[in-house]
Amino acid sequence: MIYITQLIYLIEGQEAIFNQFEALAIPSILKYKGRLMLRIRPDKNSVIEKNIETPYEIHLVEFDSQEDFDNFKNDKERKKFLHLKEKSIRSSLLIQGRKV
Repeated sequence: MIYITQLIYLIEGQEAIFNQFEALAIPSILKYKGRLMLRIRPDKNSVIEKNIETPYEIHLVEFDSQEDFDNFKNDKERKKFLHLKEKSIRSSLLIQGRKV
């Protein structure tokens, strides 16, 4: 099992395009033995302490294997709508881990 945590920072004003991307991308996770465990949109009241910019969203996703995650990233159907990601996401930080 591998775990992916992603901090997502949007281009200001591009929330609708980001939501279009997520509506297409999230269901494709299941095709590759993945599960969206958490999708959080933090606000200023939910942050106790920080040393980085608060992301627009935080995702925690689980995949059965590295191969499944790689296949998800390389999915041809997913690549057809990556332009929505590029139009809406300013940057992201992807953290990969394993359960200990």
